Amino acid sequence: MSPELSKLLNALGLIAIGAVLTMAFIDQVWFGELPCPLCILQRAGLIAAGCGLMLNVVFGPKPSHYGIAIIGAVASAAISMRQVLQHIVPGTGFYGPPVWGMHLYTWAFLFAVAIVIGSGLMLLGDRQFSQMQSASGRLKGLPLIALLLFLVLTLANIFSTVALCGTGLCPEEPVDYELFHMND
Repeated sequence: MSPELSKLLNALGLIAIGAVLTMAFIDQVWFGELPCPLCILQRAGLIAAGCGLMLNVVFGPKPSHYGIAIIGAVASAAISMRQVLQHIVPGTGFYGPPVWGMHLYTWAFLFAVAIVIGSGLMLLGDRQFSQMQSASGRLKGLPLIALLLFLVLTLANIFSTVALCGTGLCPEEPVDYELFHMND
């Protein structure tokens, strides 16, 4: 696999992470389903995975960048699985409505596993690492769009988390944005 193909595939992965974060925001803003602390941590794991892919897009593919993506995705998968197990026993309830028969934390687990598998498969393409990449090359097209989308969504997640949790711990079952009601 050439470094150019690797950059394109990493950009597509970054867009996929951006799509998942966008869907989470739509659920949060449009439908009013505020994320629980575990949901916020799942998003943080996906952002960490996205940072590894972003490094590959910006600086060229390196095994260490895929390592960052895998570590972030494994963290997100572990947190998602904890939430799945928390709600798997009949009568324990659930958090949020199901989407196509599964809850968002189940989808987050499957997506995180897909990132681990995808990064592992990308690591098999040795040729992408053998050619020197120039870090000074300007990003354009799909890689640039992927990078901008990811950066905007990362900043939006940071703002959203601060707004939701204020300066303290995040509420277990949030009903409103704490930051906007700190003086009440």
